[in-house]
Amino acid sequence: MRVLLVEDEEFLAEMVTEGLRRDAVAVDVAYDGLEAMNKLRFGLYDVLILDRDLPRLHGDEVCRRVVRQRLLTRILMLTAAGDVRDRVAGLGLGADDYLSKPFAYEELLARVLALGRRVQPALPPVLERAGLVLDTARRQVSRDGRHLALSRKEFAVLETLLRANGAVVSGEDLIEQVWEEDTSYRTNAVRVTLSKLRAKLGDPPVIETVPGSGYRLGEDV
Repeated sequence: MRVLLVEDEEFLAEMVTEGLRRDAVAVDVAYDGLEAMNKLRFGLYDVLILDRDLPRLHGDEVCRRVVRQRLLTRILMLTAAGDVRDRVAGLGLGADDYLSKPFAYEELLARVLALGRRVQPALPPVLERAGLVLDTARRQVSRDGRHLALSRKEFAVLETLLRANGAVVSGEDLIEQVWEEDTSYRTNAVRVTLSKLRAKLGDPPVIETVPGSGYRLGEDV
């Protein structure tokens, strides 16, 4: 699932982002309404977590434009304006859900996941490609019937590449989806993890490096 969080309070945005990434949700952040619309124009998001009182372009207008453009993104308004009239107005603009500040993170997560399930069918629990079988429920991986013992990061990287179904995944996307820690060594961590993963997958190699673009999972490369 991919989420766009639009929140001008940077501390709150960081807290929510860190929480969602710990719970395996890919998150992009925008700090004003115009930045949000630019990201929505070029990115596909399952859920939009939207503050109403935003600089540059009000959250209400962002909501109107998302509805008018018939984007598939589900909208969760997250705002301090929480009385009955505010909730009715927000839902009337086209929001799918409404959560008032202050809020419990567990409730926010539950609402985001519920909205995400309404966007598209559930992702398949078992992914297969090039002799690889990854069972997301049992957290197990095998190649040509041989069980592979992967670390949590290696498993997450492989799952991300499998879900891309042969498309290129950039290093930045891997960082966003797998590395929730805000550290300066994450780019190197991607390379190290991929090196270890390739060694465990064995021959013939299936993870291809696309210079200047990222990585993809082929058949035999």
